[in-house]
Amino acid sequence: MRYLLDTNIWLERLLDQEHSEEVGQLLAALPSDRMAMSDFTLHSIGVILGRLGSADVLVSFVKDIFINGAISLVTVPPVLMDNVASVMKRFGLDFDDAYQYVAAEQADAHIVSYDKDFDGTDRKRVLPADILANEV
Repeated sequence: MRYLLDTNIWLERLLDQEHSEEVGQLLAALPSDRMAMSDFTLHSIGVILGRLGSADVLVSFVKDIFINGAISLVTVPPVLMDNVASVMKRFGLDFDDAYQYVAAEQADAHIVSYDKDFDGTDRKRVLPADILANEV
């Protein structure tokens, strides 16, 4: 089973937020070849870390997960933007969530997120705690 980790999952750990420890356990326990990230997430993290003056953290992060790790980067090609728009309308999602939804479809992955907006979709979402309790 593959998992697409939403932006908020990565930011929990990178910014040492409320669920940082739980995310750290997930990242340590789940093989990296079972994890994926959308290019939208990568770019969002880059924007956020850039605003925080943490470009060096971004470089280390990319090296850790893509260069030294085996985490997949999923891109939604322009020809699938109609799918993103359809998902936005069907489930009432913002662009970023609809993009993640379509990226998860592309990767045949479950969405791991703290964002409750995915609960109203047919893909739902999985919490890190659920994975830790049931699969690892």
